Amino acid sequence: MAGRIIVLLLLIIVLAIGGIVWFDYLNVIDAKSVLAPVYKHIPFLNKEGRSQPSIGQNELLNIDAERLAIRLEALQLRNMEMDARQRDLNYQRGELEQMAQELEERQKALEEQEKSLRAKALDAENKERNVERNAKNLIGMPPERAVERMAAMDDQDVIDILRKTEEIAAANGTASIVPRWLSLMAPVRAAELLRKMAGRPAAF
Repeated sequence: MAGRIIVLLLLIIVLAIGGIVWFDYLNVIDAKSVLAPVYKHIPFLNKEGRSQPSIGQNELLNIDAERLAIRLEALQLRNMEMDARQRDLNYQRGELEQMAQELEERQKALEEQEKSLRAKALDAENKERNVERNAKNLIGMPPERAVERMAAMDDQDVIDILRKTEEIAAANGTASIVPRWLSLMAPVRAAELLRKMAGRPAAF
């Protein structure tokens, strides 16, 4: 009878130790420090299971602290997301500012171009008025004196006056005095003026 009791006690002890080893291997309990010598002699148990956070003897698991840690982690992720969005906004703002600057430069260039065209148009208008006034003045002079005046002018100015004189004569329905002026000029210059008049458009 005593032998059976001893066998049953040994069986209970073996089952208890086996259960402890198995539950420790499954990380249900933490008995590694106690069973470390046993693990060294068992090949399939000589490896680390899942690690559990260690808690001191006088330390309790603080749920509020874990919640706070989770919230802090969420806040960090949110801050990272906000930083990424801010970088995107800064990049987009930089592109918009660059586009606005380019548009402003284009607007200034267009304004300068418009001013230049207006100035050229005004110059052409003023030149046309001056040519018309000079042509009328020369028409009112004796031909010899008019030719003397034109002798001191540039070829292009003389050509403009000759063309304007022909336009005035055509508008008034009278004969042009241009042939008379050309006949009183030096033959070389008269030929040169005729050649240029045939090859060049009006200067205004």
